[in-house]
Amino acid sequence: MEKRKLEKEDSDKIKFITYIIPKFADEYKMNRQEAYLYLKKYGGLNFLFEHWWALHTDNSFWAVRDMHEICYQSGGWR
Repeated sequence: MEKRKLEKEDSDKIKFITYIIPKFADEYKMNRQEAYLYLKKYGGLNFLFEHWWALHTDNSFWAVRDMHEICYQSGGWR
């Protein structure tokens, strides 16, 4: 079986997503699974996948706040 190397962009995307979800969880006092499910339910995960490139260039505080705002606008309660 031939090993495939991830493209740099894919690798960067994975690294950022696995970094920012725990940050979101910590900020809103959730465990990682709760944070993932919350983001998925209220559109934060779609926002993250779609805009990760812009989000990763900013301070993680602002990325988490942007994700929170998207979720809140979609009915999220935190």
